[in-house]
Amino acid sequence: MNATEPGTPEPPAGREGRGYATPHMAGLRDPRTKSPALAAVLSLMPGLGQVYVGYYPRGFVHIIVVAGIISILASSHEATFAPLLGMFMVFFWLYNVIDAARLAFLYNQAMAGGREPDLPEGFKLPGMGGSIVGGSILIAAGFAVLLHTRWDVRLDWVEEWWPLFPMLFGAYLVGKALLERAGRSS
Repeated sequence: MNATEPGTPEPPAGREGRGYATPHMAGLRDPRTKSPALAAVLSLMPGLGQVYVGYYPRGFVHIIVVAGIISILASSHEATFAPLLGMFMVFFWLYNVIDAARLAFLYNQAMAGGREPDLPEGFKLPGMGGSIVGGSILIAAGFAVLLHTRWDVRLDWVEEWWPLFPMLFGAYLVGKALLERAGRSS
């Protein structure tokens, strides 16, 4: 007899999971589950909670983002964008903690359902398929920084004109949404 559940036969050696009771089926905690609380605590070091749950790329992206912001804030001689970067870093750090706990919860739900854990569509990392807008922004930003570092072109204009960039991106998003809406209605 199985000690975990009276009346259930002990599975023969090598037959676990084939119609016989296993510790998981008998109501014991599956050792593969992840603790959302532990994931959140580990994420106080950005990215570590995501790595604990098994989402390695996402964890590494989170640590790179936080380290990059800290590096920019530490090396910035002009404090023009320091408040904005500081607020973003606090938001991102808190998001990181919540994200790790949520990933652990979703992972546990998937494990309880007997399937491989995966994220809902909205939570997946973007693939490296390509993006015209994202690529263009990176090229323009890299070119501006190269002009400044290589040929000492001043970037004072960025301080006055930076609001134009989110406005253009917002216009792109509105245009894309309108095109998608028009496509669904036809």
